[in-house]
Amino acid sequence: MPEGSRRWLWRGVVALFLTFALLLLYALWLLGPTGKEALVRIPRGATGAEAARVLEEAGLLRSGHLFSVYLRFSGRAKRIVPGVYRLRGEGAFRLARALTGGEKPLSVTLTFPEGERAVDYARRLSGAGLDGEGFLRLVEGPGALKPPYVEGKTLEGYLFPATYTFDLLATPEEVVRAMLRRFEAELTPPVQRLLLERGLSVHAWVTLASIVEKEAGSAEEMPFIAGVFLNRLERGMPLQADPTVAYALGKRLPELSRPAGDFQVDSPYNTYRYPGLPPGPIANPGRAALLAVLNPVRRDERGRPYLYFFHARGRLYLNTDFEAHLRELRQRYSSP
Repeated sequence: MPEGSRRWLWRGVVALFLTFALLLLYALWLLGPTGKEALVRIPRGATGAEAARVLEEAGLLRSGHLFSVYLRFSGRAKRIVPGVYRLRGEGAFRLARALTGGEKPLSVTLTFPEGERAVDYARRLSGAGLDGEGFLRLVEGPGALKPPYVEGKTLEGYLFPATYTFDLLATPEEVVRAMLRRFEAELTPPVQRLLLERGLSVHAWVTLASIVEKEAGSAEEMPFIAGVFLNRLERGMPLQADPTVAYALGKRLPELSRPAGDFQVDSPYNTYRYPGLPPGPIANPGRAALLAVLNPVRRDERGRPYLYFFHARGRLYLNTDFEAHLRELRQRYSSP
């Protein structure tokens, strides 16, 4: 080969090598750290290209296209774990590792207290960034999600109060299913035997427990209050439970007003007007209230059935006789 041709060939090789080196450096720069930090949401079922676009839009990558190519050829595109992540733009390789099991998606731990309504739980979910409105719609119209033991139209009462951890992509259905599973954990064989012995359906059990939950000032009071209500139901007496009126009106207990006619509201939930249990639970009872209904204290030391109770100065007062109940009411509320 002539000297001139060799020289041109060598120059071509050098030029090609330099071009390749520059392209490689540029690609590494495109895939390299950006130094930014962002909260990103990788949806369920997201492809590698979709995940790459999310990262690029968040400023964690310079080239989502190049990153998606890397995901595809490295086999990581099929291993992406959906969720919400807080990530730093530390380079494509670390980001790919983070999204394919190297880092856990963010989650939220929420405590749902005993005695609150579904609408209260929905607010807690919304405050944590989950779909509280969708949750409430599903509770009010569960459709095929409704278990056979729920006789009412909604799932109110069966959303077991406890502490739950959800990932930030949790759907309303996943939240509701978790709460129903937790409730069903309370339906142990001994509990089912007691329900049979007491002649209570699951629906009646939960409905009465929800009223006990709202009436009681402490767990220690619950068996006594349950005993009063069971005795009244047995005799066909109205329960006359203020919390049921509050539920009927969508009010809180302190907002109830006799002068305003609240206790005359024509609602099947008004246990002053209608005897028996209301159509369904008025809140979501916890374990203590549920067990109190199954293990009530129904009689005093002389064997007389408790039929009346009231609270005064942080204490529960029980009576078996209406006149004695009225006398004690006057005494407790008139004394300094």
